[in-house]
Amino acid sequence: MSEEVKDLNEDEIVEETKEVENEEVSAIEVIEKLNLENAKLKEDYLRAYAEGENIRKRSQIEIDKANKFAITSFAKELLVVADNLDRAILSISEKEEDNIKTIIEGIEMTQKQLNAVFEKFDIKKLSSLGEVFDPNFHQVIQQVEDKEKVEGTIISELQTGYVIKDRVLREAYVVVSTGGEKAKKEEKKD
Repeated sequence: MSEEVKDLNEDEIVEETKEVENEEVSAIEVIEKLNLENAKLKEDYLRAYAEGENIRKRSQIEIDKANKFAITSFAKELLVVADNLDRAILSISEKEEDNIKTIIEGIEMTQKQLNAVFEKFDIKKLSSLGEVFDPNFHQVIQQVEDKEKVEGTIISELQTGYVIKDRVLREAYVVVSTGGEKAKKEEKKD
């Protein structure tokens, strides 16, 4: 009977050995699965983190842009005042009475204050006269043949254009030369 017990023990030992081997294989499989899952979670985390950083950066750019151009509508309203001051100064002749000189001085002081405000908020006049037409800064109101000027040259400015920082606040309304025979011959020489 001791031989039977011995046989059973050997059979049990073999079965137990197989179970331990199966458990080792299962443990390795579990570890591999956990490592894969860990790697996937790490990748998902890094991707989500990068996306969050990109959103933060884009939001900051939009906030900066909004702050930079927040006064645009206010500035556009001031341009009408600047235009009227310019017209008032130009319409008064120098031969008028002395009290008109006082009015002119008052208007000029007001214009200097307005220009100081423009400078403070980085609003600048566009210089268009004599320049080549650029659709980004100018709006053509009329074309006139001018034999002395090359085609596309601005010969008159009906309304001054302005920029705020690096953005057009208002295009200049301009009259552009269509050129003439003399100007075309000079252009061909260059």
